[in-house]
Amino acid sequence: MTEAEAAGRNRDELVLVALGGLGEIGMNAYLYGYGPPQARRWLLVDLGITFPEGEFDPGVDVILPDPKFLVEERGSLAGIVLTHAHEDHIGAVIDLWPRIEAPIYATPFTAGMLKAKAAEFGGRLNLPINIVPMGGRASIGPFEIELVTMSHSIPEPSAIAIRTPVGLALHTGDWKLDQTPFVGEPPDESRLAELGREGVRALICDSTNAMRDGRSPSEADIARTIAQLVKTATKRVAITTFSSNVARIKAVVDAAAASGRTLVVAGRALHRVIEVAKETGYLPEDLRYLDQQQFKYIDRDDVVLLCTGSQGEPRAAMARMADREHPDIALAKGDLVIFSSRTIPGNEKAVGRIQNALVRMGCEVITDADAQVHVTGHPRREELKQMYQWIRPQLAVPMHGEARHIKAHADLARAAGVPLVVPAFNGEMVRLAPDPAEMIDDVPVGRLFRDGRLIVPSDVGPVRNRRKLAIVGVVVVAIAVNRKGEVLCDPEIEFDGVPDFDAEGEEMYDIIADAVDGTLDSMPARKLRETEVLREAVRRSVRAAVNEVWGKKPIVKVLISVV
Repeated sequence: MTEAEAAGRNRDELVLVALGGLGEIGMNAYLYGYGPPQARRWLLVDLGITFPEGEFDPGVDVILPDPKFLVEERGSLAGIVLTHAHEDHIGAVIDLWPRIEAPIYATPFTAGMLKAKAAEFGGRLNLPINIVPMGGRASIGPFEIELVTMSHSIPEPSAIAIRTPVGLALHTGDWKLDQTPFVGEPPDESRLAELGREGVRALICDSTNAMRDGRSPSEADIARTIAQLVKTATKRVAITTFSSNVARIKAVVDAAAASGRTLVVAGRALHRVIEVAKETGYLPEDLRYLDQQQFKYIDRDDVVLLCTGSQGEPRAAMARMADREHPDIALAKGDLVIFSSRTIPGNEKAVGRIQNALVRMGCEVITDADAQVHVTGHPRREELKQMYQWIRPQLAVPMHGEARHIKAHADLARAAGVPLVVPAFNGEMVRLAPDPAEMIDDVPVGRLFRDGRLIVPSDVGPVRNRRKLAIVGVVVVAIAVNRKGEVLCDPEIEFDGVPDFDAEGEEMYDIIADAVDGTLDSMPARKLRETEVLREAVRRSVRAAVNEVWGKKPIVKVLISVV
């Protein structure tokens, strides 16, 4: 190794690697590292989830980033900083924190949401949460962080200014430029401009709406629309939105009060958010609303129902109402149902099914295609251009977007005069400072599934088997033999997810039984005593027989009892 190479291996660097969030929208988890390559300290910004795409991940509740690299580096992890309380930024903390055990830094509302989630574990998880006020600072290992107030669709969103001896990185989190956010403070534009004058080495910035021209509308515009719709409604009004959108919740609260209607809230997630918002001052402490059990006692023209289920979740209140299965709430012809949300890609079919059911019921359904009942929480192109004018970074790394969003953002950053733009994706380590800024390494990344109460791998195990079961079904064959290799009785056959008849009308049971009997008859007694040989022979013959008439090879389970 040359002297120059040795010096390079020992010099302090600021690096960035995403475990989630680069090349996708959701599952945000960004690691900043500082120090020489062999002795870096790490700062994790956000640890979120994403949601499964229906039939592709059967039975999966949420998807988490694989923390393998974090676990390997846990002794060097200085802390976790949370930009805001959306699930795609904090949703994996509860499940993954026991594996990494680092101190957490968050604003009061975000901390309150995290504590409320932890409380659902029965108090078994004692998270070390350090509360940092809006605009506050903290020293975390070798990192000096400063929270910069932004606006988004939840209280207390913060950009994170990360100071190190080799340069300042600004991680925007989710943001937009809304001077009338309806809940919380407007973005601290003067502080952003001051940071730009101080000198920002790298801007790591939201790409969600990099393909959309103009500026994002204000949350206050949505509140006015909701108030007008509630005011003019003649029957029940049911409104569903993202449960974490406190501004939207407040808009519904205000609309109900202005129209003299009683507010009813349905959905555990909404109750949790409302209570945290009351505790932190974003909703009135004396706010009164009724639970779903009281819904039946309120006149149709005197109620506003705020409920979960804007994304078509099958167990949420809106889906159960649409299916006429809710134990306490029933909608009827003439009721107004407002979807005050956007449909997350992958949820279109589920949301459409619910909306169609409501229309067949006779309800009037309003979405953001019909009225201004939802607005994005992310910057469009004019807002991104404004950010680059304030910050004037030496280096830009687009984040929080799919490949097409990241490319559009990268092109915009170059047009804005940024000297160097580095589009990166999950697992790619980027040296931010000092020069040269470039890809320098790869780290292992992947996904885990929350499957009920368990965290399981995404590429092997039960979920993978369910995918296959959904396509080819399963056949179970039970055979009893004695130690002489004699079959003691007719095999038992059960199957599920396999057609009952072939194209000619022959029963599938008979086809399978013939395949099993043929295999047993063709095997000598000594082979029948070898259970693994017998099991594999029957499995192969059944798969082949079913495939011949169906064109698909089912999963075949062969149970052998030796008596």
